[in-house]
Amino acid sequence: MSSIDVPLRRGGFGQTARKDAWWIQPLAVFLGFLAFIVYSTWAAMQGKNYTFGPYLSPMYSPLLMTSAPSWWTSVVPSFITFSPAMLILWAPGLFRFTCYYYRGAYYKAWWGDPPNCTVGEPRKTYWGEHKFPLIFQNAHRYFLYLAIVFIFILAYDAWKAMWWEVPGGGTVFGIGLGTLVMIVNPILLGSYTFGCHSLRHLVGGRLDEMSKKPMRKSCYDCVSSLNKRHMLFAWMSLFWVGFTDVYIRMCAMGIWSDWRIF
Repeated sequence: MSSIDVPLRRGGFGQTARKDAWWIQPLAVFLGFLAFIVYSTWAAMQGKNYTFGPYLSPMYSPLLMTSAPSWWTSVVPSFITFSPAMLILWAPGLFRFTCYYYRGAYYKAWWGDPPNCTVGEPRKTYWGEHKFPLIFQNAHRYFLYLAIVFIFILAYDAWKAMWWEVPGGGTVFGIGLGTLVMIVNPILLGSYTFGCHSLRHLVGGRLDEMSKKPMRKSCYDCVSSLNKRHMLFAWMSLFWVGFTDVYIRMCAMGIWSDWRIF
């Protein structure tokens, strides 16, 4: 389909008749994204302190390998240290990057596209997401499948966080504060992922008469109820992924002590 040249609001960048503090929301989003990007990049490049006891940081799960593969030194510049997180973070990262909510959020906060409703932006026309690089956003529905796989992987990690090694071999059941932190993680990520707009369409969006498919309608209603809070779960899950990594990292470094509940 050909692009449509839609003229935008007249006026320079940031010009508006609004009297409220319209800039607070995009600024908060900008700072929130910036904080997570900086921390997650730093944490992913460390390649250490991502495990403590039965705990595994979600930024390194699944842990595919702990040392650089044989081809690493011949392909990657020597100043880039290998980290297991590099092998897996691209999947959940691209799912969030192409998310319908996140698009609207970072288009405003990072690109000023527009900075907020009825606020002047730096472009003259709008062509939609029909050309490179924004046409890449249409791959969101495929990254959804990968994101769902990660929910089950992280849920399994939370299960493993309940089993502690004992001297002499074997494991015993136990709950630590870190176990609870890891249990909350897939719950929030699942609430975000299973409320995805693409999943909502996949489950029932293509049906003309939902009432004739009661099972599909029940699933559609469930996804829709999560979708109503998609923004909330997007931010809560993003924060909790970072906090889970911080908690495990601090325990591994000996800065925090993990409280064993039983």
